[in-house]
Amino acid sequence: MPDSLPPFFWEPNRITPVPRWTVPTARIGLWRGARGLCPACGVSPAFQGYLRVVDQCAHCDAPLGSLRADDAPPYFTLLIVGHLLVPILYFMETAWHPELWVLAAVCLPASALFTVALLRPVKGATLGLMLRLGMAKARDE
Repeated sequence: MPDSLPPFFWEPNRITPVPRWTVPTARIGLWRGARGLCPACGVSPAFQGYLRVVDQCAHCDAPLGSLRADDAPPYFTLLIVGHLLVPILYFMETAWHPELWVLAAVCLPASALFTVALLRPVKGATLGLMLRLGMAKARDE
């Protein structure tokens, strides 16, 4: 074996940076995020307003603002709302045979309310999962 290894091999003397915040388990991070708290510490809020994520946790300095959830929370929210409303639609159609305008009058507002109610907890849970997977970057990196 040669004395010098190619640069793509792992170097055992390299020190991996340890984050200043604690990385929670996936279950705890999802639960804390779904409640709107910082997924790392569970003490301070993770949101400023409805969906805007704070730049940094006030308690543990976890860089929540560097977590870019993008399209995942709306996708998961629509997936959940669809799975909630399709059985209701099916039951209404088979049991009562209502007119189409009645179905629209019931299900369109229900889907809008479910979506608005679930979007923030789903985004918080996504932040918790992303923090667990190591997608956060510290400010000094």
